[in-house]
Formats: sequence, C-alpha cells, structure tokens
Amino acid sequence: QVQLVESGGRLVQVGGSLRLSCAASGRTFSRYTMGWFRQAPGKEREFVAAINWTGGSTYHADSVKGRFTISRVYAKNSVFLQMNSLEPEDTAVYYCAARSSVGVGLTANEYDYWGQGTQVTVSS
Repeated sequence: QVQLVESGGRLVQVGGSLRLSCAASGRTFSRYTMGWFRQAPGKEREFVAAINWTGGSTYHADSVKGRFTISRVYAKNSVFLQMNSLEPEDTAVYYCAARSSVGVGLTANEYDYWGQGTQVTVSS
C-alpha cells in the first residue's frame, strides 16, 4: 500500500516556474515507477511524466518535453516535477501516481495508487 500527497501547486504567471512535490508513504517506495498526470476541466487525465524505479529512465509527454523534468529522491520518499516556461495550457490539477508492475506506464489505468491532486493555474 502506498499513500501519495502532492503539494506545490498555485497560481503562476505565463513563463513562470513551479516545482511540484509528491511525498510517498510505505517502505517499498523505491520499487515503484512514479508518474505525474494532469487533468484540465472537461478533459481526460493525461500523462505528463514518469520515472522508473531505478531513477535511470525518465519519460516526458511531447507537450512538456524540454520544459518539465521529473526526478525522485529515495531518501525522502519523494518525487518532483520541475515545471519551467509555464503556459496557460498547463493549467490543470496535477496528480502523482505509483505503479507497482514492471515497466513504465504511460496511461492512467496502468497506475495503482493516486494522490489527491494539486491545482496549477497559469495566468496570462
């Protein structure tokens, strides 16, 4: 069982930066692939980024590649999403997710545990 708590979302201006954090409970955090997803009003939840259990492989959606970076710190049982050059289209609730199966999942239904989400609003 893994519990996830996101933080760091807020209102930010276009071009600004934010760092989202996700704190995980559970002794087996290091064995999970971790992902970030987002959901804007009226839209489906979409993949943003993922990092495998070793931390050696990361994946980013094309829409955020070059602007967002996922990372994890095992000693803190945490995963982060650094977001730079934010655009209004990045406005959404951002969710942290954990996947216990082998391999990296790029869709929401491949993840087993979810946080409650944190709101990111980018104003122009």
